[in-house]
Amino acid sequence: MSDRTARRRVTRIRLPQDGAVEHQSPLVGERADLLAAEEPLGIRIAGQAVNLTMRTPGDDLDLAAGFLFTEGIVTSADQIAEIKLCDGTTCGHAGHDGLGNIVDIRLADGPAAGRLAAELAPRRNFMTTSACGVCGKAEAAAIFSANQWNLREDQTSIQATWLAAMPDRLRDAQRVFASTGGLHAAGAFSARGELLCVREDVGRHNAVDKVVGWALRAGRLPLRGCVLMVSGRASFELVQKAVLAGFPALAAVSAPSSLAADLAEQAGLTLVGFLRGGSMNVYTAAERVRAESSAATR
Repeated sequence: MSDRTARRRVTRIRLPQDGAVEHQSPLVGERADLLAAEEPLGIRIAGQAVNLTMRTPGDDLDLAAGFLFTEGIVTSADQIAEIKLCDGTTCGHAGHDGLGNIVDIRLADGPAAGRLAAELAPRRNFMTTSACGVCGKAEAAAIFSANQWNLREDQTSIQATWLAAMPDRLRDAQRVFASTGGLHAAGAFSARGELLCVREDVGRHNAVDKVVGWALRAGRLPLRGCVLMVSGRASFELVQKAVLAGFPALAAVSAPSSLAADLAEQAGLTLVGFLRGGSMNVYTAAERVRAESSAATR
């Protein structure tokens, strides 16, 4: 298994601070720095390559399972008979870029496996990067074809104070970010603010897929009564994944996009942005968020 960080020598330059003597020279020196690792992960079903994604190594089985689910390749955990990291000797695959960089999946026998095999046959293999969005989706409406849950039936109530505490709890759980400063994070929280799962990755969508894959493999889908918390902005593809996983709420420390808000409203997802420092903007389905103060705020 590859490491989640990589060490590199850097040249560090510090310019004089404001008010310093004009002729003072910058401080220049060399030091070691930790970078978040980014490596390819191939996903194969019955030996057939279906995806190559750039990710931070770690929780790769969750990532692969989450990708299969959010792309609609599988709809339940029982359709995955086996999922494992290839060791380069027993998998029978050629061309390994590195041990642990291919996930091999075998689908369960039965009608579902036959249907999925038929769907995969013409499927275009595609590469996703750490910045990739809705991979292989031509239309926004296509995401609802695989959706199994009606979010409007989830009457979860979330106190604003519980939401406000989630960013700090997520940051405290980001072990690799603490040493590199270069990773996104996604976390599944209970409505009362209990952190159930946290995953990190150089890609926002990968971090979320890892959380969804954890839930799929643990038999916890749909994630009713839970909040998906992300460390960056709330883009369309993150709303997509939250909806498919059955989260009633998605919270982000930064802004949502207009398309993300449109999709959240259509799906009945509570979308919270700019969640930081005790304040937040609730863009859709605000009835799920309870403010303790009786006074209305704007």
